[in-house]
Amino acid sequence: MLAIGVCSTLNSSLVLAHPHGWIDLSVRVITNDEGIATGLHQTWRMDPFYSLVVFEELQQVQGSNLQEGLDQLGSDIRDNLSQQHYFTEIRVNGEPQALGEVSEYTALERDGRLTFMFILPLATPQPLAGRMLEYQVFDPTYYIEVVHEEEDGAPSEQALILYGEPDCRLSVLPADPDPELVMQAALLDVDETGESGLGRHFAETGRIECD
Repeated sequence: MLAIGVCSTLNSSLVLAHPHGWIDLSVRVITNDEGIATGLHQTWRMDPFYSLVVFEELQQVQGSNLQEGLDQLGSDIRDNLSQQHYFTEIRVNGEPQALGEVSEYTALERDGRLTFMFILPLATPQPLAGRMLEYQVFDPTYYIEVVHEEEDGAPSEQALILYGEPDCRLSVLPADPDPELVMQAALLDVDETGESGLGRHFAETGRIECD
C-alpha cells in the first residue's frame, strides 16, 4: 500500500476483486526554456473511501492538527514509492528512462480527497523535438488502479498538460489487457495481491509526440 499503518481497514468493505481502490491522476510534463523535458509533475487524488480512512486515522493520532499528520504521511508515501520506482515508467522513443529521486512533494486534503503531489525528475533530461515520450503510472500488484482524470467519460484537458510546446500532440491511450489477465485479476481475493507487474497491463499510457 501507499502508506504504512493508515489503511489497514481498506480491505474490509470493498468488492472481492482487484482493484481495491483507485487514484485519479493528472500529469504536467516539465520542460526548461530549451524545450527539454526534466520531469513529471504528478497529482494523485486518492479515492473517497481510502481518503476517509486515512483522515480518520490521522485525526485519531494527531487530534486537530491534521496538516502535521499529512506532512508525515507525505514523507511516508514518498519513501514507500521510492522503493517501487514511484509507480512510474517513462520511455523516450521506446527506450526506458532512469528516474531521479523525489525531493519536492506534498500531501493535503482537497475537496474531501487525500491528494499527493510530487515532481518526479528524469535522471537525464530529454529533448522532445522529433521524439515521443510515453509514461505509465501503475501499482505493480494492481491492488490500486491508476486512471487519468476524466470528464464525460474521457480523459480531461487537465489529465495531461505540456506548456509552451505548440508542435507536440498529447494523448492518453486506454489500457487493452488480455482477457485472461482480466480474469486473473478478478479472481484475486480481497486479501491477495497480484503478481508484480500485473498492474502494467491495466495502465493507461500518456503520450507526447513532438515534431
